[in-house]
Amino acid sequence: MAKVLIIDDERAIRNTLKDILSFENHEVTLAQDGVEGIELVKNNKFDIILCDIKMPKMDGIEVLEQLMQMGVESPIVMISGHGTLETAVEAIKKGAYDFIEKPLDLNRLLVVIKNATERRALIAETKELKHRIHHKYDMVGNSEKIRHVKEMIERVAPTEARVLILGENGTGKEVVSRWLHEKSKRANGPFIEVNCAAIPSELIESELFGHEKGSFTGASKQQKGKFEAADGGTIFLDEIGDMSLAAQAKVLRVLQENKISRVGSDKEININVRVIAATNKNLKEEIKEGRFREDLYHRLSVIIIKVPSLNERLEDIPLLVDYFNKQISAEYNSAPKTFTDDAIEELQKINWTGNIREFRNVLERLLILCDSVVSGNEIKEYVVPMK
Repeated sequence: MAKVLIIDDERAIRNTLKDILSFENHEVTLAQDGVEGIELVKNNKFDIILCDIKMPKMDGIEVLEQLMQMGVESPIVMISGHGTLETAVEAIKKGAYDFIEKPLDLNRLLVVIKNATERRALIAETKELKHRIHHKYDMVGNSEKIRHVKEMIERVAPTEARVLILGENGTGKEVVSRWLHEKSKRANGPFIEVNCAAIPSELIESELFGHEKGSFTGASKQQKGKFEAADGGTIFLDEIGDMSLAAQAKVLRVLQENKISRVGSDKEININVRVIAATNKNLKEEIKEGRFREDLYHRLSVIIIKVPSLNERLEDIPLLVDYFNKQISAEYNSAPKTFTDDAIEELQKINWTGNIREFRNVLERLLILCDSVVSGNEIKEYVVPMK
């Protein structure tokens, strides 16, 4: 069932459309002119709007323009008994979903309504997914060190500078990389993440740069690499300290020349990619031990952002408790629980070697196993023995 608004100055057409669409189980609202229609849209949400073009007070194109200026996301279908190709093209250019001529083909109208409502549902679903993804990468905290990270992101993100993110496992290096991308001029481009530690050394070059068919055993077809996939956007090289020296040399060449060659090909492909890298290793020590190229380090570390460990920002734990309490409770469709002051103090005494990742797991465990009020005793019972 869809909520449909019909804007038409002809009563007979309004009533006929209402009867037909009501029979199809749609909820129909009527407006006799554009002014009334706009007021209805201001105070109600509709899944689709049907709007006549030739009307007194305000014609349909003017209505369409005002609805677009208002940011209305409902699909708008223009209908007219005096339609021309030029009128239809103008309506579509101004944001109309479709254009139908009078006398209306009712089968076509029903198909248009079906497609438009499905499109609206898809847009709503996409927005919800984006909302969830955005909140997945929230950066929670108000400590001095986390504020410094946020300030660095705000200053660096709009530039094209390469960034090296340092920090222990679980501190949120990926979150920082996401923020750098979302606040950059490349935000509408792809964000491609590569976990260098998870890819076998013999496959890393193929993964990063792609390969040609038959270039090695198992290469049954041509495949683009991550750098090509990230063209116009950002590539995030996570755990770059675990990359082999051979792959490091190839990455260095890409950073120098902005070109790649697929495995098994001599053809060079131009790419436009911003590189963000992260590691939990001390790369200067790795350089001394001969496991990381110094020239690559200097190419990557134009800007260095150090993400603090949770132990370095224990004052953020109350905010993190509140955030994860609400988030996890929503996932389990249950009410958030209450954490007493002594419970917060117990959480601040723990040595968080796994940082935010470990902290969230512990909060989830507490919310499952503890009673309605999470006290200090329960923290000791359910966290300490199980760590």
